[in-house]
Amino acid sequence: MTDEQLLELAAGCGFDHVGMLNVPALKFEPAVRDMCAADKCRSYGKCWTCPPHCGTLEDFAARAAQYHRGVIVQTTGQLEDDYDVETMMAAEVLQKERFRALTEQMRAVFPGCMPLSAGACSVCKTCACPDAPCRFPELAIPSMEASGLNVSATCAASDISYYYGPRTITYTCCILTD
Repeated sequence: MTDEQLLELAAGCGFDHVGMLNVPALKFEPAVRDMCAADKCRSYGKCWTCPPHCGTLEDFAARAAQYHRGVIVQTTGQLEDDYDVETMMAAEVLQKERFRALTEQMRAVFPGCMPLSAGACSVCKTCACPDAPCRFPELAIPSMEASGLNVSATCAASDISYYYGPRTITYTCCILTD
């Protein structure tokens, strides 16, 4: 599959923005993981795809080193005002739906691809962590942040915008492949 075909596949899932991921520029940063440990999203230690359960930065870096290319995808919501939580949440749900569809298609072509989502896993209403194993390990995907990627820096290195203007919110995901 060519880069153009990868971009077409991603665009076909309805994303607002798609681009090629600059895989060699990926940096798995402890500072990003430190933000996870602050637990502002209330998922730290409570989800199998979030730190500390999702693997180490070294695990993510070693796995990513196996890939040559990837695609980065985004959904942007236009907010009515700075407190338009409804649109923020709707854009997140839409991004996750689109990303699940893209991941399914990518896994059909590249079974060993490495998807990295936006935010905590939402496959189950309540994660079984830490009391029981993941119910759907084939569907659970760690986030870019959980892997230690600074999303804005990853976007910049991949020549795709991170900010689309006032009163917007953008969710970003990526899939590494060979």
